[in-house]
Amino acid sequence: MPVDYSKWNHIEVSDDEDDTHPNIDTPSLFKWRHEARVQRMEEMQKKKETAEQEKKKIEAKLQQIKERLAKEEAEGGESLEDLKKNLTEAEKEAQEAERKRLAVLKEEKSQPLNVDTLSREGFSKCVINTGTPANKEPMTDEEKEKKMKKFVKDNEKLIKEYGMMQKFDDSKRFLQENTHLACDETANYLVIWCLDLEMESKTDLMEHVAHQCICMQYLLELAKQLETDPRACISSFFSKIQIADQDYKNSFYSELDAFKVRIKKRAQEKIAEALEEERQERLGPGGLDPVDVFESLPERMRECFESQDIPMLQQVIKELPEEEARYHMKRCVDSGLWVPSKEDPATNTEDGFVKKDGDKDSDGEGEGDTSEKEGEKEEEIYEEVK
Repeated sequence: MPVDYSKWNHIEVSDDEDDTHPNIDTPSLFKWRHEARVQRMEEMQKKKETAEQEKKKIEAKLQQIKERLAKEEAEGGESLEDLKKNLTEAEKEAQEAERKRLAVLKEEKSQPLNVDTLSREGFSKCVINTGTPANKEPMTDEEKEKKMKKFVKDNEKLIKEYGMMQKFDDSKRFLQENTHLACDETANYLVIWCLDLEMESKTDLMEHVAHQCICMQYLLELAKQLETDPRACISSFFSKIQIADQDYKNSFYSELDAFKVRIKKRAQEKIAEALEEERQERLGPGGLDPVDVFESLPERMRECFESQDIPMLQQVIKELPEEEARYHMKRCVDSGLWVPSKEDPATNTEDGFVKKDGDKDSDGEGEGDTSEKEGEKEEEIYEEVK
């Protein structure tokens, strides 16, 4: 009996080169064909599972009606007609579910064969050698930093020009003319630039540059997947992003939105860190922030410090309740807003309105002062101003 070879007439192979054009990036084309085929197979599998679940659901319903009908017939119930009607409808639904299931199986069988359906894996385990090739040692952090600085110094103007572009075609043309920009250093610079722009409250410009940054990151990721030089993927990526299906575009813009959110969050964190660092640097000898202390002073005392008017300050101190006056003057000293008189003229000014760093008291002693001496010191401060 002759062998029927007709089933091999339509085999779908993603790396069939018969219809490729010399100007088309062949590896990318093969990869995208394979992705489309895998997606179709997944969709078919979902259709099969849905049809099977629907059939099981109807069968369970049909069995339940049959059991109720048998029970009613045995007990002589009065709802037999309704149950028989429901049974007839359920049997029709079961037939329809089976028809749909068979149609899905027929559709699957009619699809072209491919490498995934022709063969099955022989081994479920593989060992990947993650070691670094002997002739390519990893760069140290210092070497990476030097490389980054040199790259930015030589190409900052070009990177910014690329970052300001808007259309895919313009970006593609520009990178094809400057292929050396298709690298990690460009992507890293664009990330830092986005962060700086957001910290400067230039959000609209940041979001524009962020789009170009994600384009570069996607291009680099494509090169990594194809295990090729990023410069060879410039045309492939920009062609793909313009003709890609909606899922791919949705993934791109979803990543872009997530990137902008991360940039805004990090910018807020860096601003908060800078403000805290600034606050720590201006703390007075007693560990208080002069800005906070100044804002907590009574309005007339703030006027005294703004105008640096000693007589006016003395008058305000006299008018305030003694306990309140002592409290505010002690905080002024601890924050550096007021420097009490010292015996050493080289470390003091006449008016006392000058901040002074140091941790010694008027007797030259350190942190071992007793509470009694602290009380005496507070008394001296109050009397000095008064």
